[in-house]
Formats: sequence, C-alpha cells, structure tokens
Amino acid sequence: MTAHAVGQLLLGLAAIILLARLLGLIARKLGQPAVIGEILAGVLIGPSLFGTTVSDLLFPMDIRGALAGLANVGLVLFMFIVGYEVDLAAVRGRRRAAVSVSIGSVVLPLGMGILLALWLAGHHGVTDVAPFALFIGAAMSVTAFPVLARILTDRDMLRTEVGGLALASGAVDDIIAWTLLAGVVAFGAGGGDVPWQILLAVPYALVMFLVVRPLLRRLLTARDRAGRLTPDILGIMLAGLLLSCWATEAIGVHAIFGAFVFGAVMPRAGGEQLRHETLERLEQVSVLLLLPVFFVIAGLRVDLSTVGATGLTDLALILAVAITGKFAGAYLGARLNRIAPRRAGALATLMNTRGLTEIVILTVGLQLGILDESLFSLMVVMALVTTAMAGPLLAVIYPKTAVERDAAELQRAALGGAGAYRVLALVPAGAAAAPLVSLATDIAARRDPAEVVLSRVLPYAQARVEVGTGLSGDLLAMTSSMAELADLAAPVRQRGPAAPVLARFSADPAAEILTQVGTAEPDVLVVDAGQDGYQALLDAVGPTLVTVVTEPPQSWSAVLVRAGGGSGGSGVSDGEAALRVGAELAAAHGVELIADTGGKPSRRIAAVIEELGARTAPMPDPASALVITAGDTGTAHLRVQGRREPSAKRRITSTTTPTPAGAPQQ
Repeated sequence: MTAHAVGQLLLGLAAIILLARLLGLIARKLGQPAVIGEILAGVLIGPSLFGTTVSDLLFPMDIRGALAGLANVGLVLFMFIVGYEVDLAAVRGRRRAAVSVSIGSVVLPLGMGILLALWLAGHHGVTDVAPFALFIGAAMSVTAFPVLARILTDRDMLRTEVGGLALASGAVDDIIAWTLLAGVVAFGAGGGDVPWQILLAVPYALVMFLVVRPLLRRLLTARDRAGRLTPDILGIMLAGLLLSCWATEAIGVHAIFGAFVFGAVMPRAGGEQLRHETLERLEQVSVLLLLPVFFVIAGLRVDLSTVGATGLTDLALILAVAITGKFAGAYLGARLNRIAPRRAGALATLMNTRGLTEIVILTVGLQLGILDESLFSLMVVMALVTTAMAGPLLAVIYPKTAVERDAAELQRAALGGAGAYRVLALVPAGAAAAPLVSLATDIAARRDPAEVVLSRVLPYAQARVEVGTGLSGDLLAMTSSMAELADLAAPVRQRGPAAPVLARFSADPAAEILTQVGTAEPDVLVVDAGQDGYQALLDAVGPTLVTVVTEPPQSWSAVLVRAGGGSGGSGVSDGEAALRVGAELAAAHGVELIADTGGKPSRRIAAVIEELGARTAPMPDPASALVITAGDTGTAHLRVQGRREPSAKRRITSTTTPTPAGAPQQ
C-alpha cells in the first residue's frame, strides 16, 4: 500500500470506530441492543442514503481489500466467542423442553424459508435453486444467541424459568443451526454438488473433539499456575483458532465454522476464569475495531434506494416468513411441553432475534454468490427488524410484573415445606459468611422441621463483553457464589436443618432482597449490618431481624441479652425477640442465658424470662459472652428487632402461586 492509502485506511478506521460507538450508544438509549446501532452505522455509510459519495470519500477502492481482510478476522473472532459461550450445561434439567423449542424454531422456519425461496428464485435470477432454497431456509432458522442473552440480562429475566429455558433453547438452536448451515454452505460452494473434500469434515470433527479438546484442558493448568491469562496462553489459543479456520476452509466449509467449533471445544468445567479473561481480552480489539469494520463492509453492499414494488413485496414476504415461522415453531414447541401461553410467547419472541449472527450468515451467502446484492439488502432489513422488535414485544407479552411473579415462584419452588421453621440468612461474601451461617444454624437447630435458607443476591457486572452474550463475568461470579454457598450449606445439613441455596442476579439487589423476604416468609432473618439495602429491611421487614453488628467470639461462656430497649410495634417486642433468639443460641452452645433488663422489666418481658429460665443480672459483660441487644440500643455482637406485623404502607406483598411438584428449577 502507498503512504496515501495507509493514511486513507487510518482515517476510515477512525470514522468507523466513532460512528459505531455513537450509534451503538443511541441504540442502548432507545432500549435496543447496541448491535442494532452498529449495523445501522454500516448501512448509513453505504449507498442507501448518500449513494457512493460518502463511501468513496472514506473508503476508496484501494483500501477496501485491507478492510475486507480486517472484517474477516473480526468474523473469525466473533464466531469463536459464540462457540465458546454456547454451554450445554444450561440444558441440564431442561433437555426435553429446550430441544422441543429449538427443533420447532428451526424446522418450521426452515420449511417456510424453502417455500419462500422458490418464489424468490424467479425474481433474482437464481439458476441453482436447491442450494439457494436450503440457504434461505437455514438463514430463517438462526437465533442470535448473544443478542438473546443480552436481552435476558437487560430485562432481568435470568432469574426466571423462561430466562433459563431461553438460554438452554438458544444453545441447542445454535448447535442445530450452525451444523445445518455448514452443510448448506458446503453444498452451495460446490455449485450444488457436494465436493469430495467435505468428506474430511468427519475426521476433522473427531480430531477436534477427541484430540484437541483434551489438549486444551492443559491451558487451565497453565492459567492456574500463572494466576492469570498470559500472552503465551492467549497466543496458543489464537494459533489453534486460526488453524481450525484454515482446516475448514481447506475442506470446503467457510472459516467461520472452524472458529465456532474451536470455541465449542474449549474447556468448560473449571474454566470459568479462563473464559472470562479470554473474552475480556478479545473484546478490546474485536468490538472496538474489527466488528465495526465488518458492519461497514456489509453495509456498503446494502442498497435500499433501488427497491421497487417487487422488492417491497419480497421484503414483506421475507418478514412474514421470518417472524411467523420462528415464532410459531418455538411457541408450538413450548406448548407441547405444557409451558403456559404467556411464557411460551416470551420464549418464541426471544428465539426470533437474529442480530449480528444473521448478518454473518448473509455475508457468507453473498461471498459465495448464493445471494445477490438486492436480496442481501432485504435480508439485512429482516435481521434488523426481527431483533429490534424483540424488546417492545416482550414488554407486552411478558411485562416486568410477570417477570417478578415468575422469579418469586421459582424461588418459592426451591424452598422446603411450608410448615418448616425457616431462617433466611443473607450471606455476605468473604470471611463474615461462615460465622453468620453458623449463627443462623444455631437459631434453627432445635426446631423440627427446620431449614436455613442461604441466599446471596449478586449485581450484574458493570462492564460486560459487548461482542458476546456479556454473561462471562456474571457466570463466573455466580459459579463462585454457588460453590461457596454449597460449602457453607454442608455443615448446616449435618446438624439437622435443611439448607436450600439461593443465588440470584439482580439489577437492583436491595429490591430483590425485599422480594425474596416476602416470598420466603421466614420466621427469622439473619443479616450483616453492612448488607446492601439494610435500611429498607429495617423499614419493611416482617420477621424477627437478627443483625450481626460485630464479629461474635469464636466460643461463648454465656449469652447476655440486654432486653430492656426496643418496641416491636404490633408484633413481638424487640426485648422478647432478643430473649428468644438468645435462648436458642445459649442452648445450642450449652451455656447460660443472662438477661439484663436495665431496671424493673415489664410484665411481658418478666414472663418470657421466667419461661426461658434466664438469670437476670445487670452485670458487666462476661469476658467471652455473646452480647445481644434489643432494637438499636447499646453495643453488641448481635442486634435483634422483634417480629412485626407490617402496616399496609410497608407491607411486602407476594402474588406468587404454589408451584406444582416436580416443576423445573433454575
């Protein structure tokens, strides 16, 4: 390249980055995925609005070859990320429903797309109808898994059964659709005849899954030894990715399938940290530069200015088949598994998103000569429309109230029997977790039946990978929390009580905790004083509230309850609640219960002291006593607020209905 061409290339890249970021930001402000704005950036630069004036100025012909090369690298990285993020572990417990929804959302649009292709072939000069029809059908069948996951995250639907099933169905859909497309592309590249090289796809797949996959597990050991993702580890991954792409090109299948397969064989179990760090690294170059270049290269081929009456008719038919086929197929698959109509509609809407994945497929079809530029333009419009409609349609079919109701129902299904004495422990991260869980267990240990619910609410990550699902960091945090909670639950179960574990994501953790308390309806709530949303709990909570103010001693010679302060309103007084909690803790450790009433106790407190057999003594704290205060008075290890009957103004309501036995859980 000449010095002038290099300068033009750099100028064009700068324009691409700025325009993609700007329109991506506008799309997010409008409640749409950023990819909508970024795709539009490419279309706007293309000939649809300004002819070739802008494109020739920014991207003269002598630099378009370099841009196309960068775009292909961006495609390879994107498809690797898609393959890496497809994790069939999400299907566990949902296999039948996920497969049913996926097959329905592939088979029906595939058939309708093939019929539509027979109509389109006559308008677009298609000579080899068979590969064209198969390609159109396959393009109608694809779901954009990254966009689907991003919508679930943005709408806080990962807490619901619909969200979990959508992720599982999307993962299965990706496997089916990309396998189908690989065959269609090989068929189309051979001009309707299957090339002999395609027979090498079988040994390629065997080598990838039986040889390369076990070798890649060594990267986990190397990463753990280094404590981070090193340049050497990333270099090995990128070299393997490019070799896989070269292999699929050599056997007559497009390079993007090699990238997808290499991502699919990357280690999953125990590799959450490696996956997150890898995607985080690749985002820096892929999202900011390479994919926007791909959008521009694709956009330069989109020309809607020449669409006439025939083109509008074709577009209407394409939209009708794309929307109806995908929606009806997924909806019927869901209803066959007795999923409620509203939830089935939400699933069908989510499966209808196509986004960047569809643009990738259409670009491959254009490169292979299966599509002409006019049909490519119409199909790009279809991809934009089906992606943009998902959010507004979900707001109607599956509004926020339905999301909250279903999330509460799923949470209720994870709990034990309605008659159990229930202690809900909001478990903090770090060293404070084990002492808090131990206290909660002491409170419940003498009850039968009893359960100690271990709960942690996680905020979504602030910075997310934009090119993929954006869930790698969140899933890493969830995996770590679930493992920690499971370890904490084991000793609880050994002492007798059941120990359900709840770990949830939420965009508003404080509100989620209030909802969780209202759903679980615990007898006692145990929290750390630094708990996010603690003030809201004080204002609204109904159960006895036990607050860990300072770290309790490791062993206690006595339990000292300062029972003189605090009023429980219309429910159990703070003093009475503090005494009863103190009695459970004293009994669990086999120590004496001492009550300090600060003077003459009320008749009610005196009766409780007598009932519990506590010794009254306004004495200094024993050296190693566990100190409990009623309400918010005094210095203590624990502070107890009595069980209240919330007023109408502060009442926590729940509109959940009992979940049938055997209902799937998240």
